[in-house]
Amino acid sequence: MKQMIVKNNWSRLGGILLLCLFAFMPFSKANAQKFALVDMDYVLKNIPAYERANEQLNQVSKKWQAEVEALNTEAATMYKNYQNEMVFLSQEQKKAKQEQIMQKEKEAADLKQKYFGPEGELFKKRESLMTPIQEEIYNAVKDISELRGYSLVLDRASDTAIIFGSPKIDISDEVLQKLGYGK
Repeated sequence: MKQMIVKNNWSRLGGILLLCLFAFMPFSKANAQKFALVDMDYVLKNIPAYERANEQLNQVSKKWQAEVEALNTEAATMYKNYQNEMVFLSQEQKKAKQEQIMQKEKEAADLKQKYFGPEGELFKKRESLMTPIQEEIYNAVKDISELRGYSLVLDRASDTAIIFGSPKIDISDEVLQKLGYGK
């Protein structure tokens, strides 16, 4: 008798849960979120302004790197000359040469920091060249998302958590078309 009561309670509970599940199913469908993917590497490679900006950054980076290397070479030459002349120099002369070498090395380190540091010239240059392009892409993705009702757009190129994404939800070409670079 006790088993029958427990069995009936479980079947009633299961029936109620099933009824609730079916009752709320239409609401869950109505609230379904839409997702899309965009391959930012692909998009950026198809924007000529991005390629030009990258080339400009590479050229200025090489130029600045050459300036830093020239100072380092000068310091290394000074040190080599110092080692060759060391036996002929007085203590005061040695100290003066060492200070000159250290000053040249400091100049090189300071210049490297100025150009390539976290808030350096290269960072500022990259930001000034890339920010307008990134904003343009963001606005295109935002417009497409609002038009199509996407709740979330993921970057397929940078998100390693995406194992598979259907090509049907990839809006990369649509973003390029919106920017005027479509095929």
